[in-house]
Amino acid sequence: MSADPAPPRAGAPLDRRDFLRESAIGLGGIALSWRFERDARAQQAPSRLPSQAPSHGYSHFPPRARRVIQIFCAGGVSHLDTFDFKPELSRRHGSELTSKGENKGFFGQPGRLMQSPYRFAQHGGCGTFVSSLLPGIAGVVDDLCVVRSMVGRSNNHTPATFQMNSGFALNGFPCMGAWLSYGLGAHGEDLPTFVVLPDPRGMPAGGSINWTAGFLPAQHQGVPLVPGSAAPIHDLSTPAEVPARARAAGRIFRDRLDRMLEARVEGEAGLEARIRSYELAARMQISVPEAVDIDGESASTQCLYGIDRPESAGFGRNCLLARRLLERGVRFVQLWNGGAFGSPRINWDGHENLRENHDAQAATMDRPVAGLIRDLKQRGLLADTLVVWTTEFGRGPSTQGLDSSGRDHHPDAFTCFLAGGGSRAGHVHGSTDEVGYFVAEDPVTIPDFHATLLHLLGIDHQRLTFHHNGTARRLTDVHGEVVTGLLA
Repeated sequence: MSADPAPPRAGAPLDRRDFLRESAIGLGGIALSWRFERDARAQQAPSRLPSQAPSHGYSHFPPRARRVIQIFCAGGVSHLDTFDFKPELSRRHGSELTSKGENKGFFGQPGRLMQSPYRFAQHGGCGTFVSSLLPGIAGVVDDLCVVRSMVGRSNNHTPATFQMNSGFALNGFPCMGAWLSYGLGAHGEDLPTFVVLPDPRGMPAGGSINWTAGFLPAQHQGVPLVPGSAAPIHDLSTPAEVPARARAAGRIFRDRLDRMLEARVEGEAGLEARIRSYELAARMQISVPEAVDIDGESASTQCLYGIDRPESAGFGRNCLLARRLLERGVRFVQLWNGGAFGSPRINWDGHENLRENHDAQAATMDRPVAGLIRDLKQRGLLADTLVVWTTEFGRGPSTQGLDSSGRDHHPDAFTCFLAGGGSRAGHVHGSTDEVGYFVAEDPVTIPDFHATLLHLLGIDHQRLTFHHNGTARRLTDVHGEVVTGLLA
């Protein structure tokens, strides 16, 4: 194999190979020159960047929330060991579960009812029950709207995760962050509208499909960011060996070609999206390093997020970064707590030993999430920032196997919570039966949940649509009702 060609000499003309190479990777020179040219270009033509709502305008009424942080606890957090106190499990511990019909666990193994290994107590002025597993979140319970009556459709991680993100158990549909990017546009110009912060330990079930734009224009997909790495966003920085002069020349020529082609094919969405992506990438070369640099945050702030503790440092950094991204104009940040693979497990999938598993996962998540809510509140951001804490399903009241201390998957009842952004603070919505197997009051389906989140953002979920394959598609498909009990 031949060696890579040497960089062109300064002032020498570019041959075709050099031009294509420099055009593909030469983003570095765009950033600074764009800063100087921005004002002049704005006077000549309207910006193509949706710094406010997009032209189709899906803001249907005044929003209560203007930005979102979604915390996705992957693996299936047990509602029975966190927020849904069931004394009946203690009274019937070790007995068989009868009269509930089909075993909805993924493995379907027979087991016996198991009491929670955690102590439950009422917290805050609202008196909401939270287990001893989550002391940090228990301390901010007066800011939470706890939904104890969530109902899902799948007992399999990947489709259940897809449904919580996109409303569909099949892959390829736009996730909620992409819908919000499409429907509301960007707050600012220097960072993506939708940013994803994967767990530092690994990717979730389904990987990047969870933040896909699906059939929406590609610029609405989530941009994954890995703080603490040499390249927080892959393929963003220009290699050091690329000459600045050649890079600038390629940028100027490419920009000229873009303008010529744009004039010839006016209104071509694909071309416009590609031009926007290059412009945004150029600005991100300056904005991303500043945004991910948390060294300037005080020691007390870093301690609030648990960054001073080895077990919570990674997720704590992500939570702090989420706040910084919101402050810099990002509209939707998705935080993942838990990856799909690892031994021992690195998510909330407590099949073998629930206490051992949930103890380990809660140590990574509890303090950072509580710190995030406290920090947003003290900075005045919680009022119009919607914090959404989700998981893909709950876990069953019986053990997975007769001699087990783990719990299997359970889609028929689980818990999520909201904070801020117009949600009803200090409130518990819905309830489950005596052992937490079925929802007993006020069931909330995932389309209902999504419809309510969109409502808080000023969007009528039935009117946020995109025409695809002859169908007016939407996040909630043909389902969903706003749950007014979750609104302040």
